[in-house]
Amino acid sequence: MKTVFELTKGMLDVETSYCPGCTHGISHRLIMEVLDEKGLLGDTVGVAPIGCSIIAHHFMNIDMCEAAHGRGPAVASGLKRALPDKMVFTYQGDGDLASIGMAEIVHAAHRGEKFCTFFINNGIYGMTGGQMAPTTLLGQKTTTTMEGRTEAAAGKPLKVSELMATIEGAVYVERVSLDSPANVRKAKKAIERAFEVQEKGLGFALVEMLSTCPTNWGLSPVASIEWVKNNMQQYYPLGILKCPKEVKI
Repeated sequence: MKTVFELTKGMLDVETSYCPGCTHGISHRLIMEVLDEKGLLGDTVGVAPIGCSIIAHHFMNIDMCEAAHGRGPAVASGLKRALPDKMVFTYQGDGDLASIGMAEIVHAAHRGEKFCTFFINNGIYGMTGGQMAPTTLLGQKTTTTMEGRTEAAAGKPLKVSELMATIEGAVYVERVSLDSPANVRKAKKAIERAFEVQEKGLGFALVEMLSTCPTNWGLSPVASIEWVKNNMQQYYPLGILKCPKEVKI
């Protein structure tokens, strides 16, 4: 029989331990597929800080380094400078990147550090108990906004990609979503472009991926996908915000 599909060598042959309906597994596979197709699995180091992402090394078949909460960009900066011939990326959630680690990601981009960041935005703190994150939507209920987030108390949700695109050293910024097969294919293209930016030494690259968190949202996996489509994408529009001319769109 003709082989129509093979698991990428970038993913270890184990079951993931993420909650049912969580799209971390999709983003893991897309990143590893791109590295596999580029022949870079043996020349890549990933950095995963605290959060649901901390267990990525259980599933990604590459060298991985853990970091303190929010400090992934600082660790990645050191790794890329010490190992300039290696591909380096951080894999970070929104609580980690947009709150605890905001200084690190902004200054890494400002310095034009030549690594990639894959930013998983599910609008909530996942691993630590479902608290409000900077990206939590207005009206969204969390364990720290039981009646829903309000602008008066917490301000508006932070649009990380738009913020990062204003920084000169961030040369490639795109927001994608993991809610449908079509958008998953677009997400893979974005990941390919981010690694191309790094291969060409052009500067810092960030891909934001709108993702689900069924457990902390209190929704079924199917309903979570609809929440991403009907709510998150309305506030966080998809698309390329910034791309160097050396990279084909």
